[in-house]
Amino acid sequence: SLYEELLSHGILEPLRAPVEGMVVKEGTCNYVAPQGSSSVVKYFLKKSDANVFFEHHVTQISLRDGKWEVSRKTGSPEQFDIVILTMPVPQILQLQGDIANIITASQKQQLEAVRYSSRYALGLFYEAGTRIDVPWSAQYVTGNPCVRFISIDNKKRNIESPEIGPSVVVHTTVAFGHDHLDSDPAEVQQLILSHLESLVPSLPKPASVKCQKWRYSQVTKAVPDCPGHMILHTQPLLICGGDGFTHSNFDGCIDSAMSLAEAVKSHL
Repeated sequence: SLYEELLSHGILEPLRAPVEGMVVKEGTCNYVAPQGSSSVVKYFLKKSDANVFFEHHVTQISLRDGKWEVSRKTGSPEQFDIVILTMPVPQILQLQGDIANIITASQKQQLEAVRYSSRYALGLFYEAGTRIDVPWSAQYVTGNPCVRFISIDNKKRNIESPEIGPSVVVHTTVAFGHDHLDSDPAEVQQLILSHLESLVPSLPKPASVKCQKWRYSQVTKAVPDCPGHMILHTQPLLICGGDGFTHSNFDGCIDSAMSLAEAVKSHL
């Protein structure tokens, strides 16, 4: 039903563009978000009517008078009746305060076992009217030590337009991400660009480039039995979820969200 809703509002569309090297499992459907994956999040946030605050880097969670006091890097602490954590699992374990003692030994063991791959993503942005002359919209690369995936993003999303400059997105291999996780970002960017040039020599010079480190990319090992969520404390409720408790694709995120929602509803 969620897919039907997102499709009917144009937030998602079926993937129609050719993707070279993609392994398609029987019975699966692939979709694209024409306005980017953030449009899916924005759609649900708008529908929820929630007040959303950004750039609140949570550092500490402690019990205060039957509520959760949440501290952040800047600004005063705030108190909440319920706290739901959906950041990558290693970041949950880095939180200070009472939460560190509330997590039981068995829960900590399960959380510490969660593993993520690390990657770099590179974005190349072009002026409107630039032609990128390749026969595919995206391709999975095999045999290259650096580049795993290349996408002509506007082509993949089916939003080609003479008014909008095209963009290219590059994802590195898991091994490259692991080996260069703490390398100088400028050096990493140059390495990726040189490999990209050897793979697609016809690419024109971009107007701008952005390199993004993705420390927690995809879950390679989730919490055992993929429960969708984990309750760390009942009164007041402290609960965590996300793809670390299921698996790393949209279905996994939805499964965890549904699981969290049911757990919170039953607690109210």
